[in-house]
Amino acid sequence: MTLSTDPAVDPLARELLQSVVDVARAIFGAQAGSVCLLDEAAGELVFQAVSGRGEESLVGRRFPAGQGIAGWVAASGEPMVVDDLGANRTFDRDFAESTAYVPDALMAAPLTHGSRVLGVLEVLDPAPQARASLPELDLLAMFARQAAAALRIAERSPAPEPVPDRAAALGLLADLEELLRRQP
Repeated sequence: MTLSTDPAVDPLARELLQSVVDVARAIFGAQAGSVCLLDEAAGELVFQAVSGRGEESLVGRRFPAGQGIAGWVAASGEPMVVDDLGANRTFDRDFAESTAYVPDALMAAPLTHGSRVLGVLEVLDPAPQARASLPELDLLAMFARQAAAALRIAERSPAPEPVPDRAAALGLLADLEELLRRQP
């Protein structure tokens, strides 16, 4: 099963991913957070949910799956903490600048299902105490695994049945509104 990388396709999955990134940002006291899903066919990571800085412009944006720290995490399947991004050669500063937010530090963990990487969860500029030890990185990785499992369940859930008379009800409401406008 391939997960959709179009946030408009599955509102339940989109809502779930937004919740994941909001909670991760709160847990780690981060300035921003994001979830990118892997679009295997295109060889790209796609921003699906963003919280904090950049949230108004990044959802839907794509970048090569092998690029930057998120690309490394997706390729390796291993979580990563970087306390000084300015000194890290894997960090793609040009891409960060194009988003109008250049973090100083980040934590990233793969969203995995079995041995397959579905995407990457990142928290940007987490509080210093949140990135100070291995247990915090393990916590982010565990949270990312739970998010991936929940995402797989959400993707398998059937779409809610449309309300059969919704269009008819909206039509009646429009007719009623028109009648009320005609009243003296």
